[in-house]
This record gives sequence, structure tokens and C-alpha cells, in this order.
Amino acid sequence: MTRELFAVGPDGTRLYLRAKRGPSPVTAILCDGICCDGFIYKYLWDDLSRTLSVAHWNYRGHGRSEQPRDNDAVDVVAHAADLDAVRRALGDPPVVLIGHSFGTQVALEAYRLRPQGISAMVFLCGSFGRVTHTFKGSDLLAQILPRLRELATEHPKVARALWSRVPSKVAVRVALLTGDLDSRTVRPEDVEPYFSHVAHIDFPMFVRMLESAGEHSAEDLLPDVNVPVLVVAGDHDSFTPPELSERMAQVLPKGELAMLSGGTHVAPLEQNELVQLRIEKFLVEQGIA
Repeated sequence: MTRELFAVGPDGTRLYLRAKRGPSPVTAILCDGICCDGFIYKYLWDDLSRTLSVAHWNYRGHGRSEQPRDNDAVDVVAHAADLDAVRRALGDPPVVLIGHSFGTQVALEAYRLRPQGISAMVFLCGSFGRVTHTFKGSDLLAQILPRLRELATEHPKVARALWSRVPSKVAVRVALLTGDLDSRTVRPEDVEPYFSHVAHIDFPMFVRMLESAGEHSAEDLLPDVNVPVLVVAGDHDSFTPPELSERMAQVLPKGELAMLSGGTHVAPLEQNELVQLRIEKFLVEQGIA
């Protein structure tokens, strides 16, 4: 049975949380990318619940969580504090933090904040930081973000209209044509929920979050992470260049790398069975599952 509840962030923002009890009290907490509300965990939610308890939460301003009560509290550190509140709302069980994309940064900062009780971490197609400087192999995104912020601030209605205009099915087709999704393995219906959710995200908040993620880095923390970490990457990931995942796995004292041939930024959907088996193998080898 899945139960639904709310955690409360440090500024009072209510954070939607769903939890499912599995055969072990160890709980895998699933952390999303920016603008996501769980679409990437469509398969892992049930797969992981066969060996662990599982929980998934919505970031502030995402899904069923409230808009931030403090509009400035949208940086990586604020989200890590929210994740800590989620852990406490679950009763503070031992946890495995699983982060996709931006969720990798959130999990790392949550470890910095309070490593006690974290048994392991799994990073899916994510980086330790400065993501806008490596997006598609350049810093172009970092350069244009200040102008996007100006647009969102000075012309919010125009920004809102442009942001939400592209139909989700069209966006999926474009992503398939550009190679950002693997047309051979991904099911369009698996990624359409992402584009539908994106259309309803507050655009100014999204820009602030992305700017923060782009300037944040937990690279300094990597050598001090004293728990097993599985780094799952796709060798065709244009959002998180695979060489960053390789570097992260090398620097982490107990890091392991799983490089997926043909995998893009949504590899957990494209190669869901392989990802599930690799995570399960990692957990068994570490004595967690």
C-alpha cells in the first residue's frame, strides 16, 4: 500500500510525499530532476519496492508540493534541507538516496548536511554541479540564463505564454529528432508526462533554480563521501556529459560506475530493466538488500 503525506520544509513549505513499505526498513528516497514530478521513476518505484521500502517527494513548486513560501529558497542547499525534512517525516529510517539529474546535487548536499543514516547513494545521469556550464558540451546555457531571468521578471505574462505553448507530444518528437531521447528504446508515453508537467511549472522559479544549479558545486565533497555510491550514466547523455560521471566515480572513495551503451538523460526509462538489475546488484553487494 502507498501512503501519502506532507513534510514541511524549513520555511514552512508543504512538500508532497508518497511512501510504500517494502520487505526492508531501509528506504530508497527518490529525488527528481528540475521540472520533474516522478516520471523518471515510473519503473523503479515498483522494482525497488521488491527489496526496499521506497519514497518519492515533489520539490517545492513541483507536482503537489506548495510554491516556496520563501521565493529565494530555491537553491540546491534549500532543496537538501527539504530532503532532510522528508527523511524526518518518514520517521528517519536508514536511507539510500537516489537522485536523477538535479537530484544528484540535492543528494550530495543532503549528505553534507546530515550523513548519519545514509547507507548508500545512487546517481542517475547527474553531475556534482555547474550543470549549465557543461550542458550539451558548452556554457551557452549559463550565458543565456541571465537574459531569461530578465524576461521572466520584466515580462512574466510573455514568458508564461512562451513557456507553456509547445504541446507535450510535439516536444517529445523534437527530443527524438535531436537525439536527446533514444528513439530505439524509449516509449513516448513514458516521457510525455514530463513535458506536460513542465508547462505548469512557474517559469521565474524554474530559471532561479536552474541558475542556482548551474553555479552550485559539490565537487569539494566527493572525496569525503564515506558511503558506497553507484554512478549510472548514459554514453549518449547530452545533458550530463558521460566524462563527468566517470570523473565523479573515480573521485568518490567508494564509487562505482555503470555506463549504459546508447543511454541518454532518461536512461532509467530507456533501459529500465538493466538499470534496475544494476541497482539491485549494487545493493546486494553492499549488504543493503
